[in-house]
Amino acid sequence: MKPIKKIVLASGNAGKVREINKLFAGTGIEVVPQSEFNVTEVPETGTTFVENAIIKARHAAECTGLPAISDDSGIEVDALDSRPGVYSARYAGENATDEDNNRLMLKELEGIPEAERTARYQCLIVFMRSHTDPVPIIAQGSWEGRILQAPQGEGGFGYDPIFYVPTHGCSGGELPLDVKNTLSHRSIALNAMLEEFRKHKYI
Repeated sequence: MKPIKKIVLASGNAGKVREINKLFAGTGIEVVPQSEFNVTEVPETGTTFVENAIIKARHAAECTGLPAISDDSGIEVDALDSRPGVYSARYAGENATDEDNNRLMLKELEGIPEAERTARYQCLIVFMRSHTDPVPIIAQGSWEGRILQAPQGEGGFGYDPIFYVPTHGCSGGELPLDVKNTLSHRSIALNAMLEEFRKHKYI
């Protein structure tokens, strides 16, 4: 297989773009967000993370003619029967901000004791060589923690300020990016994807 030089990232999320580019540094692959090609968001109609990731990667590859990588990620809270899951980004409504989503989660968990506030971030990453790729590469990562009673820290994005990281005694919003990139669900999945790239001699 020939090495890959450029991949379109099927996301306009600035936080994801930063994290993924940092992890791909030194691979020889340029990761370009789909916004640079004026690719519009595609409706995420899947009921699982992997379905949504495939929908987004296929759309980006078809619109740009480039290989595409996409992730679908979210948070599962045990006390909420694994919600919000695939609806994490729009938990508080279609145009919800991170703050709206965090506020709703804290409200739904009012009165739930600390021991029962267990949660995990999940990430599914899909790589498609083209929009007709019959065998996408799929990688998965999860990051265990629990939901705090109130936000802590200004860093990260999504649910990071209310996601407590037991191994480091702080929230995801208080972790430096370099540290987060060694722990997060996305970094675990991306590192697994990079291993697949090495196996296929893409890098």
